[in-house]
Amino acid sequence: MILQEKYKLSNGVEIPKLGLGTWFIGNDEVVQAVKDAVAIGYRHIDTAQAYQNESGVGKGIKACGVDREELFITTKLAAEVKSYEEAVKSIDASLKALDLDYIDLMIIHSPKPWQEFQGDDPYFEGNREAWRALEEAYKAGKLRAIGLSNFEKADLDNILESCTVKPMVNQVLAHISNTPKGLIAYHQEKGILTEAYSPIAHGELMKNEEVTRMAEKYGVSVPQLAIRYCLELGLLPLPKTANPAHMKNNAAVAFEISDEDMELLKNVETIKDYGEASKFPVYAG
Repeated sequence: MILQEKYKLSNGVEIPKLGLGTWFIGNDEVVQAVKDAVAIGYRHIDTAQAYQNESGVGKGIKACGVDREELFITTKLAAEVKSYEEAVKSIDASLKALDLDYIDLMIIHSPKPWQEFQGDDPYFEGNREAWRALEEAYKAGKLRAIGLSNFEKADLDNILESCTVKPMVNQVLAHISNTPKGLIAYHQEKGILTEAYSPIAHGELMKNEEVTRMAEKYGVSVPQLAIRYCLELGLLPLPKTANPAHMKNNAAVAFEISDEDMELLKNVETIKDYGEASKFPVYAG
C-alpha cells in the first residue's frame, strides 16, 4: 500500500511517498481534511505559510489521534522572505502557528517573490540568506529536513555552491504532459528528491482524451494514472483535496504502468492553458 511506502532523503530521514496537498483549503476546513486523511492512512501533510492554513493543519494534527512522530509535516517559507532575519522569524512563526516542537520539512516556496516570478532578478543573495536560516534551524533540531520549491538549475546551483547543508528536496510542477526531465535528472545526480505538486495538472488532465483512454486501459481513474506516473518516475506526488473519497482514490495506486505506456505518457502534448489557475505564476509558463 503506497501510504506505507517511503523514500529516504539524503540525510537518512524517511518521507512518505504520497502526501496530501492543502493549497486552497481554508484554515477551518483543513482541520477536518487532515483528520480524514490520517484516518485513511496518510501520514504526510503539505502546507505553506502562503496557504494561510498552518494553524488549522496544526489543530488537525492534534485531533487526528495519531502520534506526532508518525506524521510527516511540510511547510514552506513565504516566497517574499529573502533575508536572514525575516527567515529566522518566519521559521519560528510557522512552528508557533502549527503548534509543533519541530517541522519535518521546510522549504523555500519560490526563488523569487510571486509578484516578480517572471522578473529578471534571480534573488541569489536573498535565497542564500533564507537558506542560511533554514540550515541553522535544521542544525538546531527545529527542522528534520530542508529543501526548495520551484527552483530551476541556476537557482539550485546558487544554493549548492554556498550551502553547508545540501537541499534534500525540490518541489516542482510535474505531471503527465509537463515533466521537467532535465531538472529531474539533475536532482537525481545531486541526491535531491523531486516532489511533484499538481500531479493531476490542476484537473486539466481530466480533459485529455489520450490520458483518459490510457486510464481506461488500466481500469483506473485519471488521477490514479497521473499519481502512478509520478511514482514510476521516482517522484513524490502531492495531490490536493479535502474530499475523503478523492483521498482514498488517490492512494489506490497499486498497479504498474508498462515501459511502453510510460514513454507515451512522457510525450503527451504539453498543456498550454491551466484555465482558472493560469493566473498563478507557476502555471503561467
